Amino acid sequence: MKRERGFTLIELAIVLVIIGIIIGMVLKGQDLIQNARAKSFVNKNRHWETTLWIYLDRKGSLPGDTDKDGRIGDGNVCQDIVNAGFTNPPYVGTPGTDFDCAAGGAPAGGNTISAGSYTFYVFFGTDNGADSGKNIMVLCKDNACNTFTQEELLFIEAFDTSIDGAADGANGQVICVSSAPNTINTDQWEAVYNASPTAAACTAGTTRALVYYFDSKR
Repeated sequence: MKRERGFTLIELAIVLVIIGIIIGMVLKGQDLIQNARAKSFVNKNRHWETTLWIYLDRKGSLPGDTDKDGRIGDGNVCQDIVNAGFTNPPYVGTPGTDFDCAAGGAPAGGNTISAGSYTFYVFFGTDNGADSGKNIMVLCKDNACNTFTQEELLFIEAFDTSIDGAADGANGQVICVSSAPNTINTDQWEAVYNASPTAAACTAGTTRALVYYFDSKR
């Protein structure tokens, strides 16, 4: 009769160590993927900001600032950026086909940033009325600025850290706010707060927008 031989304790220990290493590599790989997505998200936001400064250098005013008083809100941000003829524009899709800068045209869009399975919307405007406020970039999860999930806030915090050096949402040029802009023009990519929004820590289920004071301090 053959004698059946099982695993020794040493062999079992080696197997467990190998399994542990594999699990660790998988988890580390997931972290690396998430970090790569966060960096891509930050870079895409900076692309939007860079586009504004290039437009200012070319035209003498920011997009969406028709009267050239230094404040966005009395023009059409979407139309200005599209008509500027950028070789590498920040928007997604083809103007007039995938999105239109005028109400009643193709579905609103183009001002989106993809990060893995998540999509964020970019708007521009002022923090205290179009005629007196400071210029801001507003990031939302959708066209209505509904509240962020915890997973979505990971990207928001990455952007906050890239600008302010910390992800607290309550200080610096990047803040988290629990109120949506009073006016959102989805076709023209514009968002305006009637009064300066209150900064607060980034919190899932509460934070509705990230506000970035890209050309001034709060």
